[in-house]
Amino acid sequence: MSERKQDSMTWYKSFGLDRLSLVATLGWQDIRGRYRRSALGPFWLTISMGVMIASIGLVFGQIFKTPMDEYLPFLTIGIILWAFITDTINQGCTGFIDAEGIIKQLPIPFFVHIMRVVWRNLLILAHNILIFPLVLLIMGKGLTPMAFLVIPGLLLVVLCLSWLAFLLAMLCARYRDLPQLIASVLLVAFYLTPIMWMPTLLPDRLGVTFLQLNPFYQMLELIRAPLLGTFPSLTSWLVVLSIALVGWGLTLSVFSHLRRRVAYWL
Repeated sequence: MSERKQDSMTWYKSFGLDRLSLVATLGWQDIRGRYRRSALGPFWLTISMGVMIASIGLVFGQIFKTPMDEYLPFLTIGIILWAFITDTINQGCTGFIDAEGIIKQLPIPFFVHIMRVVWRNLLILAHNILIFPLVLLIMGKGLTPMAFLVIPGLLLVVLCLSWLAFLLAMLCARYRDLPQLIASVLLVAFYLTPIMWMPTLLPDRLGVTFLQLNPFYQMLELIRAPLLGTFPSLTSWLVVLSIALVGWGLTLSVFSHLRRRVAYWL
């Protein structure tokens, strides 16, 4: 029993889960350093995103001929969540590269640097999400009890983004052209994912198949659907859960082979 407990503690420490206070401090320092001497700080991101959402909503709402009280909340939460997902992935690609000095000087577990990236973007998400209730208020709508499902949905999405950022950080440390490739893939995925356009615009059979094969849509729906007052489909839960389990299995396998090489690639 003691050996099993010791093994679990070793695993716990090897991933830096005993250093969450350090992760929180580093994440806050990243935000404060980025907006040092700025009166509004990270709320500049919120303001710029709010202006972008209003502009896109007014234009594309007319193009798609969708009622604004339906389209604008859908667009708002979609863009906010997409920014969180893509920023976490893109910054995860350079997670080890940006932390080169720390990695080479201090014996800190590699996953601490990934948790730092995820935490930093969760803080920015917390600022940007304030736009959504304001949009609901303007549209004369409100949140429903279904919104509590956001909590497990967000946790599951964070699990998926964590392994993806971890895996990409290792690969991008070796192959420095990968971050540009990943950014291009995410740009294409943005237009293929219902963010600026609604799923109802797709043909029935083709639309269902296309959306089920889009992992970004499934992740978005786990959070977006409850905020819009609907229950996420069972397919979305199963797809995202499968992505999390398979992804972490793959990432841990790759990490066990590459963990000793990462520092030499930086």
